Amino acid sequence: MKSIIRMRMSLHDAHYGGNLVDGAKMLQLFGDVATELLIKNDGDEGLFRAYDNVEFLAPVYAGDYIEAEGEIVECGNSSRKMVFEARKVIVPRPDINESAADVLEEPIVVCRASGTCVVPKNKQRK
Repeated sequence: MKSIIRMRMSLHDAHYGGNLVDGAKMLQLFGDVATELLIKNDGDEGLFRAYDNVEFLAPVYAGDYIEAEGEIVECGNSSRKMVFEARKVIVPRPDINESAADVLEEPIVVCRASGTCVVPKNKQRK
């Protein structure tokens, strides 16, 4: 089972010089994807227990469109092991003009992660 969300990074998301977006924003997107996966799988939002691996692979800037995808790869009694990937799919082109943007032919992987979520047995509805 997979879930995907796409979101444009805004100036509000920029945390560092040069409009660089904090890597924690990718983890927030993964949390939203995980919540959707748990609702689809168990009928409950569950809880994110821990990440066991996070790799930040490329910078993200305000104006970039990020697609975050997640998949449940293993189910225990109450635990759900998931993998995530965030990709930059559209980039702004301020060198052309203030509203120009390009869809990337090949998305750029900006972050990968894996982690475990938990849905207590008494909250599982599926």
